[in-house]
Amino acid sequence: MQPNDPAAFRAELRAQFDAFIDEHRSLLAECLDGLTEAEARASLVPSRTTLLGLVKHAAFVERVWFDEAVSGRSRAEIGIPATPDESFILEDTDTIASVRADYLAACADSRRAVAGLGLDDTVPGNRRGPLPLRWICLHVLRELAQHCGHADILREQVLAARPRGDRGASAQPTG
Repeated sequence: MQPNDPAAFRAELRAQFDAFIDEHRSLLAECLDGLTEAEARASLVPSRTTLLGLVKHAAFVERVWFDEAVSGRSRAEIGIPATPDESFILEDTDTIASVRADYLAACADSRRAVAGLGLDDTVPGNRRGPLPLRWICLHVLRELAQHCGHADILREQVLAARPRGDRGASAQPTG
């Protein structure tokens, strides 16, 4: 279900959350469409934020909130960085294909992790302690929406740097 489908207007709250989160997951994954590896890695701001790094960080976000917080496993057990800042670091082996595949796998794992839970169910949480799934969903939606906005701006900058005739229809914003 898409958030703007008429059926979504009257759907259960959990279905609405899932629709909005999935829409933003898709938009973030699509921000890499049509880019070269160099464009995806282009550093256009003083922070470590790049388009490829945003998608890599989003996989970290999925694992923090839908694995660490839901299962109670540590970040070391999950195999993710200790801090959000570290999650933006790109390895030489990171490619558009590998980072996107890892992100999509993290999203699928997230869906499975919460499939049997209700919004009012409390999960172990992380450093904040036990949390209701409702709060986690709202937090992830907020974070994905924010990163989609970052991706829109970075993508616009990347495409604007292309030769004038090479900007094409791929210049459309993701969100």
